[in-house]
Amino acid sequence: MKILALYTASESRGPVESQPAVQLRAGCGIVGDRHYKRNAKPAEQITLIESEAIAAFNRDYQQQVESHTLRRNVLTEGVDLNALEGREFLLGDIRLRGIELCEPCSVVGKLLAGDLTPPQVVKALLGRGGLRCEILSSGVVRVGDSIKTEAP
Repeated sequence: MKILALYTASESRGPVESQPAVQLRAGCGIVGDRHYKRNAKPAEQITLIESEAIAAFNRDYQQQVESHTLRRNVLTEGVDLNALEGREFLLGDIRLRGIELCEPCSVVGKLLAGDLTPPQVVKALLGRGGLRCEILSSGVVRVGDSIKTEAP
């Protein structure tokens, strides 16, 4: 269970940029990201998505969607993010709490539309759009860091 990629966007609907490391600030978000602010809503601080979910979408719908296109902050491998809703876990050494599933919206539907219509994209990604999380401690996470879940 590890971090495969980290992404930020400095402005809403602006380009998403890959980062080797990002600084997380408890209660605020990712330093330099569009959602970063003091006392940010817990569900708006950081988003994660499984690489396996993107691979399944590409396989099931004959697509070639790249991970950054979904506009999530962290691309994971080997962890069931849906199972972390309502639970605390470690991203590297940083404590997070899973707040809610990050279901796809019409913006993602439009971004990925091509062979599929925006509503078809949204329907295809339901239940595998990622996880919105609250940042509970501050520090730096890097590509390659592990993700540690605690026993329920």
